[in-house]
Amino acid sequence: MRSQERAASELFAAVYPRLAGWVRRLVEDDETAHEIAAEAFTRLWARWARVEEPQGFLYVTAANLVRDHWRKLERERGAMRRVTAQEQRKQHHETDPSVRMLVQSLPARLRNPALLYYYADLPVREVARLLGRREGTIKADLHAARELLRAELGGHHDRIA
Repeated sequence: MRSQERAASELFAAVYPRLAGWVRRLVEDDETAHEIAAEAFTRLWARWARVEEPQGFLYVTAANLVRDHWRKLERERGAMRRVTAQEQRKQHHETDPSVRMLVQSLPARLRNPALLYYYADLPVREVARLLGRREGTIKADLHAARELLRAELGGHHDRIA
């Protein structure tokens, strides 16, 4: 057992700096490189008696751990892209708070059709049915709401459709 420990210690002293340096060039992070190199040695030690070529085992294990690290980073980047895209879509769907306030300040006769049509994305026919009004009346109310909002917003928004 003592000879195995000495051999492992000598191997560590001889190979660890090069292995950690190699991994560092692959992952571009010192801490991660040292974690991967140390994990490779830990896995080698767990199989010490069965490994014929320890140095080769270390490099293959480290390469596999680097690939795992890259996959993890890609999953994290993908998650961040999804979260960012969701946030952008959310911000795109949410209007400027001042516009929301203006819509809320519309008279109920105009506010309800505007909320149902623009915010709930219901067709004019459905808005008319829900409010118990004619489609033509809803269209006129939506037009009036747009005109009031356009007048309030002035040049802040190019187009209110």
